[in-house]
Amino acid sequence: MINWFKRTQKETTPTDIKTDTPPKKPLFDELPDIETKEETLKVSKTTIFSRLKQRLSKTRQHFGQSIGQLLLGKKSLDQTLFDELEISLLQADLGIEVTKTILDDLSQKVARKSLADGDAVFAVLKTHLQTMLAKNTKPMLTPIKGPQVILMVGVNGAGKTTTIGKLACQYQQQGKRVMLAAGDTFRAAAVEQLKVWGARNQIPVIAQHAGADSASVLFDALQAASARNMDILIADTAGRLHTQTNLMEELKKIKRVLQKMDSSAPHEVMLVLDASIGQNALFQAREFHEAVGVTGITMTKLDGTAKGGILFAIANELAIPFRYIGIGENIEDLRIFEPQQFVEAIFND
Repeated sequence: MINWFKRTQKETTPTDIKTDTPPKKPLFDELPDIETKEETLKVSKTTIFSRLKQRLSKTRQHFGQSIGQLLLGKKSLDQTLFDELEISLLQADLGIEVTKTILDDLSQKVARKSLADGDAVFAVLKTHLQTMLAKNTKPMLTPIKGPQVILMVGVNGAGKTTTIGKLACQYQQQGKRVMLAAGDTFRAAAVEQLKVWGARNQIPVIAQHAGADSASVLFDALQAASARNMDILIADTAGRLHTQTNLMEELKKIKRVLQKMDSSAPHEVMLVLDASIGQNALFQAREFHEAVGVTGITMTKLDGTAKGGILFAIANELAIPFRYIGIGENIEDLRIFEPQQFVEAIFND
């Protein structure tokens, strides 16, 4: 059996690997030109898959194409080939655990002589990655009665408030009655940003003054959403307090307060992560999941980074479903996540 992980002390580790530097964050939290509902969901000249493939080009070039160049057409399998495959997987931000899992699986298949060449390895690798993402798929919880409460969490700069606006517009396009709650009372810009989304698209926004108690705002919003027979309440939350502990305690408090009115709320705790930060996104996911029980993830900014492999690391360790991916500034660029399509877009030339 091949020893996949024997290395010298000068081996390449994840911290040694050069990856793309995240773009400098703007002073104002990525407020794009706000679209009206008449401007949403424009028919593209390209197919949905072609657009996805185009927007994931950096990850495809850094990950999919490098793997393809390494494996496709190789008639024999040797230690050097798999050493290079290991490095490629680590460079793509899959992380040590996912890389080890994949290589262990391949080693077993090689030992059984079920893999004859590089093309076979490439096909098995794609299937393994698709399965890793697909096994976590599960629908959002829907209440028997009353509004579905989606609690959005995540650090500042990940695109949380923008994601809320896009998601609200998409639900509205589906005929849903949507309300927004401006729960990030520590950042005046976030409140104003939600108000702009609401005003441009005729979506009601429940907000209070800057510095107001976030849990109180969200409780009032749930009362209002119930009284007005709303289908969905999407609640923004703070992304930064004085310490990380304070932030997590604030989110726990919000959940307790919401449950006083609806014991099943929030029905979805959606974590918004910035793909460009790579392995740090996994660290954030761990912390939020431990504190508030994340039930879904939206991964933003995938169009601007080569670090799309981080989705596999998160899926493997935390088994949290990915709900949406962000691949651009337009409302329709917030896409429902489809595991098979995502993997195909990365590995399709």
